[in-house]
Amino acid sequence: MHGGRSARSHLLSLAQLAGIPAQRVDEVLGVVGLQDVAKRRSKGFSLGMGQRLGIAAALLGDPQVLLFDEPVNGLDPEGILWVRNLMKKLAAEGRTVFVSSHLMSEMALTADHLIVIGRGSSSPTCR
Repeated sequence: MHGGRSARSHLLSLAQLAGIPAQRVDEVLGVVGLQDVAKRRSKGFSLGMGQRLGIAAALLGDPQVLLFDEPVNGLDPEGILWVRNLMKKLAAEGRTVFVSSHLMSEMALTADHLIVIGRGSSSPTCR
């Protein structure tokens, strides 16, 4: 994303390209908690705010399956808790949420089912 663009304009351009109504942009900005900074340039966004903007972009099309790759890397404790709760909320809505992470302690707090992959093979660990 170009740092000179606002979060809202970035999401609007993505929505237009995908044929998604503009009102969906405001909805996802609310979901990720960026509505108060939607008109600010993203250049000054923190890592957590950038993560939220990326998640907002992923949610634009209202997908039923989501894939998060290392979603909490570099985030502060508040940001980690927010991402964890969002993923749980999305799963509770009936969506499938896949998470790729090397932080097993975080996955133990977040996931319903774990599959550990090492050296190209997996061993399911279900709880």
